[in-house]
Amino acid sequence: MSAIVVRPVTAADREAWAGLYRGYRDFYGKPHDPAVYDTVWGWLLDDTHESRALVAELDGTLLGLGHFRRFSRPIDGAHGLYLDDLFTSPEARGTGAGTAILHRLAEIARDEGASLVRWITADTNATARSLYDRIAKETPWVTYDLAPAAE
Repeated sequence: MSAIVVRPVTAADREAWAGLYRGYRDFYGKPHDPAVYDTVWGWLLDDTHESRALVAELDGTLLGLGHFRRFSRPIDGAHGLYLDDLFTSPEARGTGAGTAILHRLAEIARDEGASLVRWITADTNATARSLYDRIAKETPWVTYDLAPAAE
């Protein structure tokens, strides 16, 4: 039996990544602007950009993606990893792909000296939250978004 492999995204993954990213954007009701896909893909392949990506693969098929980046934690004088996006295809749910990506992120955090891996999810995302509740600790923090100032 094959095992799920979690690895960094490569240039050859573009089409499969885009399919997963489309599913992620569909889940959150985001429009499909080709410029966004091109921008994010460019970030992921640029070694100097903060954004990085992991993919979960089984027998040559990508099952999931995780976009993440390093962030500073001034209160602790440390840094963490921030998981911006985690998505597995609907047919891959329950295969362990999401768990495998999160475990790999924990290993990267350890290897890079990060103090934690942090992420947010929608309160209504029950499927993902059932996974998160098993392997991570929910925080008491409330999230806010502030729009840029008007001209």
